[in-house]
Amino acid sequence: MTSQYLAPFCPHFHEAVELIGRRWSGAILRSMLAGAQRFSEISAPIPGLSDRLLSERLKEFESSGLAVRNVIPDTPVRVEYQLTAKGAALTPVVVDLTAWAEEWLGDGVVCDADVPVVMSDDRPRNPLLLWTERPND
Repeated sequence: MTSQYLAPFCPHFHEAVELIGRRWSGAILRSMLAGAQRFSEISAPIPGLSDRLLSERLKEFESSGLAVRNVIPDTPVRVEYQLTAKGAALTPVVVDLTAWAEEWLGDGVVCDADVPVVMSDDRPRNPLLLWTERPND
């Protein structure tokens, strides 16, 4: 679609931008797309994100259907957050926005080029992963 076919205003687009464009929402979404599920895994790669704000955004993601909260009755009890199909469908948007940001805002610095792989961790890797050291479970 080219810009000549875009209406000046689309309420659906506006709602989407308001949802994922809120402060820290994009960074939280990117962290979750990279495979983070536990609260500490989601927040670890995001400098300056408070626990209170992360909790607030996760509740918003839940209420909008982007994520689900799973309580695992273990000792101790674990809480994990998982993107729904609706949330995971934002992957190409995040990848494209990352590419745009690297080209136009990043001074040639590529975010995902040097994501280290920890050999002792057998969980699958995702190129969107931002943190340099993955937290232990």
